[in-house]
Amino acid sequence: MNLLPLVFSSGWASGVNAYLVVLVLGLADRFGTFSQIPDSLGRTDVLIAAGLLYAIEFVTDKIPYLDSTWDAISTFIRPTVGAIIALLVSGDATSLQQAGYAVLGGGTALASHTIKAGSRLAINASPEPFSNIGASLGEDVTVIGIVVLAIHHPWVAGGISAVLLILGAILLVHLSRMARRGWRRWKGRPPPPEKTAARGSAAPL
Repeated sequence: MNLLPLVFSSGWASGVNAYLVVLVLGLADRFGTFSQIPDSLGRTDVLIAAGLLYAIEFVTDKIPYLDSTWDAISTFIRPTVGAIIALLVSGDATSLQQAGYAVLGGGTALASHTIKAGSRLAINASPEPFSNIGASLGEDVTVIGIVVLAIHHPWVAGGISAVLLILGAILLVHLSRMARRGWRRWKGRPPPPEKTAARGSAAPL
């Protein structure tokens, strides 16, 4: 039963920073005794590759507009990593269960990736770079916390991941509206008329 929240929370984290998830799980397997983490993630070549890719993402993820380009490149990578991790941790399950876990992990990763990428596009509308740096550092810390918590307390991590997914969607909608307003002001366009004004200007029958 612990597989479900572990797959969900690792999928959410993979959608935000897939390489960091692989790195944290691999280090936990290398230096800890966690039966739920497959040994393949703790291999030296996997750790080196994950570390190098995370180092690249750590830099690019904090540069305005370059972060959105990196997110576009990662659109297929992050959900794929989420699905692969789900398959690896559910190695003892039946083929049908593994397929379900893969869909859950990949789908959750795609959802969190979409929220992250959309939020970054909205944040990039701000002229200063500090919001990107703050958002990126906050995401890294959160991903590490969720993955570590998923190893020790998977149901708690799963619940927090679900809340973060919902809050992220709400934040994305709010940031998108703010970005559209800022873009209109920058272009010198008047704000859209209110619905009430539109009704009041309608010609009577």
